[in-house]
Amino acid sequence: MAKVDLSLIQKLRDITGLGMMDCKRALEETNGDIEAAIDILRKKGAAVAAKRADKATAEGLVHAYIHPGSQIGVLVELNCETDFVARTEAIKQLAHDLCMQIAAARPLYLSPDQVDAKFLEHERTIAREQLAGSGKPEKIIEQIIDGKIKKLYTDICLLEQTFIKNDQLTIAQLVQEVIAKTGENVKVKRFARFEVGA
Repeated sequence: MAKVDLSLIQKLRDITGLGMMDCKRALEETNGDIEAAIDILRKKGAAVAAKRADKATAEGLVHAYIHPGSQIGVLVELNCETDFVARTEAIKQLAHDLCMQIAAARPLYLSPDQVDAKFLEHERTIAREQLAGSGKPEKIIEQIIDGKIKKLYTDICLLEQTFIKNDQLTIAQLVQEVIAKTGENVKVKRFARFEVGA
């Protein structure tokens, strides 16, 4: 393993928000390649998230955001394992980022499993009618409809949306990064979006 320059470690730390030793190890492993190190840290974050997924999240916070102009407001509840982590800058920043995401991207649901079954069936029916005269085999039509539903999830489900501040991440991946930073299970419990006249 090559010795890694301290300024490079600091640069990776600024990008990821992770600890110095984690950044140092990732850079050593990739011989100083920042992009590859970020990928390693992301994978590690997913692994940490998977390990902690069954941990109870009885602590947390509720964050409120009022968009400039006072026409849109958002409340979001985040849960984590300890009140110590609930007070960290990483959780507060995540809560704020989520509120801005919700204000801008208008998700209707938290995740695909919460989408109303009648709404989904209605969307499937519309897609099926659009493809009715296409002459495509039924199996292909079903695959196209499944693809349309998956795309719909990225529009209406918060955790499936692309993060407005970094189009390389989904909101679920953003949450995983915070889990890696804090070492605790973190969950978005619920949210509410208010808009004047809507």
